[in-house]
Amino acid sequence: MRHPMGDAWWTGPMLANTAASAPRGHFLIEPYLFDVSTQGNFDHHGTRHSTAHANSYWSLTYMVFGLTDKWNVGLIPTFNYNTASGGPSSAGLGVGDLTLQVQRRLTQFVPCRWVPTISAAVQETLPTGRYDRLGNRPADGMGAGAYTTNLEFLSQMYFWMPNRRIVRMRLNVTDVISSNVHVDGVSVYGTGAGFNGHAKPGSSFFVDAAWEYSVTRSWVLALDATFRNTRNTRVTGYDSESGPGMMPVAMDSGVSDAYGLAPAIEYSWKPNIGVLVGVRLIPAGRNTNETITPAVAINFVR
Repeated sequence: MRHPMGDAWWTGPMLANTAASAPRGHFLIEPYLFDVSTQGNFDHHGTRHSTAHANSYWSLTYMVFGLTDKWNVGLIPTFNYNTASGGPSSAGLGVGDLTLQVQRRLTQFVPCRWVPTISAAVQETLPTGRYDRLGNRPADGMGAGAYTTNLEFLSQMYFWMPNRRIVRMRLNVTDVISSNVHVDGVSVYGTGAGFNGHAKPGSSFFVDAAWEYSVTRSWVLALDATFRNTRNTRVTGYDSESGPGMMPVAMDSGVSDAYGLAPAIEYSWKPNIGVLVGVRLIPAGRNTNETITPAVAINFVR
């Protein structure tokens, strides 16, 4: 009675996944539409430089089903269309990589107690999107070509303010490891038409802290603060078009850091359905792009 959970309806913030689990036999569907707009580039010292403008339009849909009250399974299909200054855009809307997910809830939040909801999750991304043999359309690259494993620790906690409005906080930590990739020709790894070899995407570490403040039962203000560190991606092989014979090629992306903010507004007209409008900003980093990513999503639970 002191802490009524029904005083706020949520869609979730823009980036942080939930630690809660869908009850047995229930499901969640949350489609996103967003545009990754490249505004500049930060070098390895963190200094910003102008770069060619590009837009990458994406559709991403979370689909989660409750096997039991604690075990959830899901998949995340993606679709993509790219544009670039000074070069051809994608030939059309294409399929990106597909992610499968298993999540296990370990603890459950109870009002008036200080134990958050905690879950562990494993995501496996399958290389279903094109990434090499792109010919004269590098913008057709919509995947990484790698099998990628995400190990996630998810937590969620509620707090009641003096005015009795609810603040929900999430803290998520993710470690990402990818397999080796065979690369042939023009690819998302910056290789040329005569290249043949391999790429080893660097592992990455991601932290996301998110807060949601329930202004009213239907209206919520949200903010994600993120940090991502990505290790060096190594590309090795041979190029048959850069000179006589097979010329050896070795490229390194270098280590990168990216700091992000994602403010958003949530509106729910029913307890189980709502819309989110927000924007992700990468305003600082090292060896990474400066991007602005507006997004809209609909959250539906049944």
